[in-house]
Amino acid sequence: MANNGRRSVKQKKGPTTGTGGHGRKALEGKGPTPKAEERTYHKAYKNKQLAERSAAKRGPARPGTGARSGPKGRATEELVTGRNSVVEALRAGIPAKALHVAIRIEMDDRVKESLKLAAERGIPLLETGKPELDRMTEEAVHQGLVLQIPPYEYQDAYDLAEETIAKWKKGHISNAPIFVALDGITDPRNLGAIIRSVSAFSGHGVIVPERRSVGVTASAWKTSAGAAVRVPVARASNLNNALKQFKNMGIYVLGLDGDGDVSLPDLTVATEPVCIVVGSEGKGLSRLVRENCDQIVSIPIDSAMESLNASMAVGISLYEVSRQRAAK
Repeated sequence: MANNGRRSVKQKKGPTTGTGGHGRKALEGKGPTPKAEERTYHKAYKNKQLAERSAAKRGPARPGTGARSGPKGRATEELVTGRNSVVEALRAGIPAKALHVAIRIEMDDRVKESLKLAAERGIPLLETGKPELDRMTEEAVHQGLVLQIPPYEYQDAYDLAEETIAKWKKGHISNAPIFVALDGITDPRNLGAIIRSVSAFSGHGVIVPERRSVGVTASAWKTSAGAAVRVPVARASNLNNALKQFKNMGIYVLGLDGDGDVSLPDLTVATEPVCIVVGSEGKGLSRLVRENCDQIVSIPIDSAMESLNASMAVGISLYEVSRQRAAK
């Protein structure tokens, strides 16, 4: 075919109009490589998500103890962490589900005693890796020892009162029932000391509200010095309703307050079934609780003292009730 004497010349490819800068952008790359836990396809990302979900289900950690939460945020089990805390808990006879011991733990007297006490009580010993102990305790200082405490089994306040009254009427218990109810007490050591006093004066139970109140924790167990085994602790979904039910059963509800209308030595119902209600040291009894008490009782003290510790006030009151019952 004729080409009119012209040769076809191939032109070199080069940048075209409007493409300036494209090459520089391509050379910039996509930035620094994301961390492994930030890459959705990486195993570390999935582990991080699982850890966050697990942490969200557990309660806030405290030095020496921690709690795992169950439905509606209620604690289902408690963890005692650290060598001193664990050995003290085992010495106090606190019920335990398992003792977790770090693999290749460095032995000292506290570890040896903890292992010995756990073995004597038949508590399972579980060798656990440090990463798992860190996860369990939410990075708390555990020193290679973690004691797992089972949840305390609370009785129902109404059922406890009804059963105790029935036993008394049938002559199965000699003394008239006596209970202690807590209004706004949040310190577990106060609860433990109150349980100990109730046990010392042959009381029949402690009542705690379900909300905004202390529960039977490892600290309460230790402070009770074993009395928590003998004295039942019952929960009331609503303390005021429980007090009304107690009154309907024939139980006199006595509130402790510095401005009481009856002095403790002048109490006239000590030999009857009674429920002593104590409030927090700072706030005292709440308004509704005061209204549901048959009497507000005060303990005579030096005017220089503003108030007594809750557990001390309960101990004094129980002693006076016991003294009056013994005198009749």
